[in-house]
Order: sequence, then C-alpha cells, then structure tokens
Amino acid sequence: MKKILAVAALSVLTTPVWAIPTTVTLSVPTMDCPARPITVKKALTKVPGVSQAEIDFGKRLATVTFESSKTNADALVKKATTDAGYPSTLVEHTK
Repeated sequence: MKKILAVAALSVLTTPVWAIPTTVTLSVPTMDCPARPITVKKALTKVPGVSQAEIDFGKRLATVTFESSKTNADALVKKATTDAGYPSTLVEHTK
C-alpha cells in the first residue's frame, strides 16, 4: 500500500501542469525570398513545445502555436528565428 501511495504522489509531483496553448505572431522582415519561409518554419517547429507554425511570405509574418509550459515567445524570437539568421519581433500574443 505504501508503494502505491508513493508512486501516486510521485506521479502527481512530476506531471507537468496542463499547458495552455498560446499563439503568437512574429514579424520576420528579412524573409525576403521564397526559400526563406521554409528555413524559418523549420527553425520554429524544432523548438520543443511548438505544435504549429504557419508562414505568410507576402506579409512576412509567422504565426506560431506552442505549449506555454515548454517554451515562450521570447525563445521563439531570440533562439529560433534569430539563430536561423532571420531575426523577428513579436507582433501579437494571444492565448
């Protein structure tokens, strides 16, 4: 019985809080040729927690949906797009 309680307590303590899906829109002004959206999308989708990345080449925007318990908008801007060579800025943040 003690083992069952210990396992139950441990699973409650190690289970992450339910993630809130968050969507942000990023401006990527240097995405100026048709091949660049592919690179930006790949960089964004490699970030743990990102479930979807949509690129609008005409408007030079990236709309990204992610789990807030695994990443954040700052990481998408500073790590994903900037490290891929296409710096971005946060335009809109919705939950």
